[in-house]
Amino acid sequence: MSSRGRQPSPCVRKCCLDGDLCMGCGRLLDEILEWGKASDRRQCEIIDAAAQRRAAWQNPSAASR
Repeated sequence: MSSRGRQPSPCVRKCCLDGDLCMGCGRLLDEILEWGKASDRRQCEIIDAAAQRRAAWQNPSAASR
């Protein structure tokens, strides 16, 4: 069993779901639900994926390159 992660939550307290995506932090609903039990490595993966999602919707022209 892996230990729980120690990363600070990426939640920015601006929760607004668009389908299963939080428009505040960029995490998917499954990632939000998984967070508390996720390993440190998995939390880092979630943080990276959420950052990529936020970057894609904040700068849509960069995503099409």
